[in-house]
Amino acid sequence: TPSTLVPSFFESSARRALIRFLLDEYGRPFIILKEQQAKARVKGLEAVKSNILAATSISSILRSSLGPRGMDKILISPDGDVTITNDGATILSRMHVDHQVAKLMVELSSSQDDEIGDGTTGVVVLAGSLLMQAEKLLARGIHPVRIAEGYEKAADVAIKSLNEIADNVEFSNENLEPLVTTAMTTLSSKIINEEKRRMAEIAVHAVLGVADLERKDVNFDMIRLEGKPGGSLEDTELVNGIVIDKDISHPQMRKEIKDAKMCILTCPFEPPKPKTKHKLDINTREAYEKLYQQEQEYFKEMVQQVKDCGANLVICQWGFDDEANHLLLQNDLPAVRWVGGVEIEHIAIATGGRIVPRFSELSEDKLGKAGMVREVSFGNTKERMLVIEDCANSNAVTVLVRGGNKMIVDEAKRSLHDAMCVVRNLIRDNRVVYGGGSAEIACSVAVSKHADTVAGVDQYAIRAFADALDDIPLALAENSGLSPIEEVAAAKSRQLKEGSPFIGLGIMQEPAEDGSHSCDMKSVGVFETLIGKQEQIQLATQVVKMILKIDDVIAPSAAQ
Repeated sequence: TPSTLVPSFFESSARRALIRFLLDEYGRPFIILKEQQAKARVKGLEAVKSNILAATSISSILRSSLGPRGMDKILISPDGDVTITNDGATILSRMHVDHQVAKLMVELSSSQDDEIGDGTTGVVVLAGSLLMQAEKLLARGIHPVRIAEGYEKAADVAIKSLNEIADNVEFSNENLEPLVTTAMTTLSSKIINEEKRRMAEIAVHAVLGVADLERKDVNFDMIRLEGKPGGSLEDTELVNGIVIDKDISHPQMRKEIKDAKMCILTCPFEPPKPKTKHKLDINTREAYEKLYQQEQEYFKEMVQQVKDCGANLVICQWGFDDEANHLLLQNDLPAVRWVGGVEIEHIAIATGGRIVPRFSELSEDKLGKAGMVREVSFGNTKERMLVIEDCANSNAVTVLVRGGNKMIVDEAKRSLHDAMCVVRNLIRDNRVVYGGGSAEIACSVAVSKHADTVAGVDQYAIRAFADALDDIPLALAENSGLSPIEEVAAAKSRQLKEGSPFIGLGIMQEPAEDGSHSCDMKSVGVFETLIGKQEQIQLATQVVKMILKIDDVIAPSAAQ
């Protein structure tokens, strides 16, 4: 009938027009979104909640490693290498994380490690707590952008509060105790905390050995960390010079060279080879002997060039055969071969030498100088190392770490690196806040007071930020086997009653008469650098804002 034909006519015309619109001039369809991708797509509030779940699952892994009583994690690589650590950045960098938002938490920990060197676990735990609080606000119908804005305002208040409660610590070459105390706070949560006083002193002296206190600058390139399994942590020592894991090339060469003048070579002790393919036929004995004599001349010329420039020690990046080794021994030239490129550079910088690529370029002004070079051996094994002391050009130092096994040595090196970073930060900015969760509780109180002055929806996000700050001391108490809510409530109550922002959780101290562990962290001597704590709050807030503003996740079809 006409009444039924008219709509069908218009429908088919509209369909034809839509088809023409979705086809190119060759009749091929434009694919806007593949069906497989549409299935993998998560939008709106679901996307935000999915991202929060991924990020908080990462922070929950690290939560139990926070503080001096935190637990260690054992990480096994695909090759079977075992790592035992409680360092947040190390744990996350060695985990295989696929989720893109979870990778943001890994990068967050890495950023804290690169910038500050310590607090890598705390920053991830804080970010996880902020996201958990945000999830509660989302359930109450608050828009993610308003939560992010509220968090930003709260972070500004927290950082301002940290500036107000910070103390200046004065130190000098004669008074190093504040630096040692701060380094000990960092080492309290590490596997080497039994030797934390000695390790802290080593870290402080290593940093001061390469520091310019007038410019407040520390050249970290001049600090080397070398490890050698065997012995105990007590045998760890600071060497004023460079230690390399090599030995003298010939057993009969001198093992101790005073007033060393070393030539640093990146060319091998061997006859030159043609660059192109070649074939050499030797038919007679005379031809062989002539070739042998020619090789001997090459070796003798090389050794003579080293002798003529005045060197009494050869450092070579490449190897050399027994013939060259024997000639060096005959000419009383101790040599070290197969020295790595990074070590070659360190030796050159420290001794004031020049790296020489050809024997013909050797001259006396290119030699590196050191007061003493000696080979040291360990225990009853064949393990030997070379120690270069009293370097001419700079104050290079090496920390030689000893331990019962390779895992202990590796963890001790990571712990010492964190302690050195903290000492460096304190030299740059000598303001400190106090540990044991006291700074977080003080900031939480300040942020809560500020929330009372804010009208509108933002006040909910600001209060949530205060609750998230409380999660750090809660985790400290929980990891120590204490009652988290009671301990944090007691510490916050004392802060408000006494007006002291230094009251925190004295986890390592004996409990007070009322059974709580709250005490004055200033009197106990638990310090943390101000810039480290501020960086934690800033980085965690930035990452949380980024995660909250993601409302659409489109995965490629290959990810199905």
